[in-house]
Amino acid sequence: MPHTLDPDAPIGVFDSGLGGLTVAAAIDAHLPDERLIYFGDTARVPYGTRSPATVVRYAVSIADFLRKQGVKLIVVACNTVSAHAIGELAEGETVPVVGVIGPGARAALDASKGGAVAVLATPVTVASNAYRRAIERRAPGRAVHQIACPLLVPLAEEGWFDHPVTHMVAREYLAPLVDTGVDTIILGCTHYPLLRGAIRAAVDDLIGPHVALVDSARATADDVARVLDRHGLRRAGARAAPRMFLTDHPRRASAVAQRFWGGERLPPMTHVDLREGS
Repeated sequence: MPHTLDPDAPIGVFDSGLGGLTVAAAIDAHLPDERLIYFGDTARVPYGTRSPATVVRYAVSIADFLRKQGVKLIVVACNTVSAHAIGELAEGETVPVVGVIGPGARAALDASKGGAVAVLATPVTVASNAYRRAIERRAPGRAVHQIACPLLVPLAEEGWFDHPVTHMVAREYLAPLVDTGVDTIILGCTHYPLLRGAIRAAVDDLIGPHVALVDSARATADDVARVLDRHGLRRAGARAAPRMFLTDHPRRASAVAQRFWGGERLPPMTHVDLREGS
């Protein structure tokens, strides 16, 4: 089991695109001594409209790539993959795997004052009911409203964070939550925090400023710390810049990636060609 792993090894973080950099940035801030490898499957984004079988196949190939890089822990910074592939990724493996749905559900219940919880997510994540189950395990009987928002990922990838179209789309998706008693909304996709301004404006106008918006990045970073401590895998060493791999050409992605990451400038990104079935 994980006791055979090297504490000096990096943590692997992956997502279907660049949104998972919000999770990677939270881990970097919370665990500054750790080394990170980030993998964005930018050639095949979005995953949220793919079949569950395809999502699992993509996730397995990425996890295999990260294991070959010698990672000591894999963070699935993708709600869609967390909903469908966590079990398969972790089964029989020595490298621990952490997802984002459990931490996100916990963070939402911590923020809630007892009202209903809403989840904005990709169609595949919504269909999985993973957030509903995670919330009901911790708070049986709590009302949960799930809304599929397939247009938000391409808007985030396009960089339309404050575009009028984004504001219009956010209002359309949030309209069904009026008069539902929602007091907390989970941004159930790592891309959605980049659209937080447009989502916040729509929430305030349609429902009210009392509604908390929650993303799972910091809660996931807390889980990563607990897993590292449990297995004696904390690193003590100098801070290092993350290594980044993308499946599409990195040039167009650089500016958007920097917005997801924030803070210090990201290092150059490396292109990786993951063939189907590899």
